[in-house]
Amino acid sequence: MNNIAILCSGGDVSGMNPALKHFVEYALEKNLNPYFVYDGYEGLIDNNIKLTSYCDVAGIINRGGTKIGSARSQRFMLQEHRKIAKQNLEALNIEMLVVLGGDGSFRGLDVFYKETGIKFCGIPATIDNDINGTDYSLGVDTALNIIKTSIDAIRDTASSFKRAFVIETMGRDCGYLALVSHLTSGSELCLIPEKEYDLKSYEESFKEQIKNGRKYFIAIVSEGIKQDSKEIAKWFEDKIGMESRVSVLGHIQRGGNPTIYDRLMAYKFVTKAVDGLLQGRDESVICYAKSGFEFKSIEEVTSKTKELDTEMLSYLEK
Repeated sequence: MNNIAILCSGGDVSGMNPALKHFVEYALEKNLNPYFVYDGYEGLIDNNIKLTSYCDVAGIINRGGTKIGSARSQRFMLQEHRKIAKQNLEALNIEMLVVLGGDGSFRGLDVFYKETGIKFCGIPATIDNDINGTDYSLGVDTALNIIKTSIDAIRDTASSFKRAFVIETMGRDCGYLALVSHLTSGSELCLIPEKEYDLKSYEESFKEQIKNGRKYFIAIVSEGIKQDSKEIAKWFEDKIGMESRVSVLGHIQRGGNPTIYDRLMAYKFVTKAVDGLLQGRDESVICYAKSGFEFKSIEEVTSKTKELDTEMLSYLEK
């Protein structure tokens, strides 16, 4: 039997545990010995690699986060530590590696493969959904549902107290979470890094809406915009004349019970990744687009910044 390992790198997402569960079950179905690498690339260096079985993944499909831990590894950037990681994998005869992570994790894998020949397949896993080449990353649906629940709850208070609420989502360089949440929540304002804005252009309209009976405003902003959320709240008070509050959702967006969709996508991503490795795809990332699943090279995924869907962006102008 051949040996295969899986690890999580970078930020955790809901959907990783369902992926781990299916990885073990599918590997065993394919007569492979499945191994867990704990704490990301740090675990490769520290030899925190363990053979696993069904009992290790029982009862984890409904849990957020990742049972095997995740980490961002500065040491893995150094060749001397990658050599140690290679030796640890070779000692266990592990020839294939599945990595749940983002483009930074995949860049590290690319270097590792070129130095060691360890075969790998990357699975996009980041709630920012900012990986070029894939329309969907594991964990995004759960994050959006967490945001949706938060916005709906905040709206209750906003309407009761006649306030403006500025709700900040994650997304330092990508406004996907904020944009989709805006379009699906009925908020009045959305500010994201990808689109220039001038708050002054909203003043006349917002004041007119208040005259016509609007009692509250919901503004959804990405953490990566040019202004601090507190500045947006102050603008509501100074220019629109409405008492305001800021709600930074923060890391609550990364946790929570994985949605059905994320559990299903975890199942599909893992199946495709393992099958790809067994079929001779030695260095790839399994991506998902409207046309379905597709294997792409590291260069395709990491060579440029992902752009938001132009149709969704156009809705901001309406």
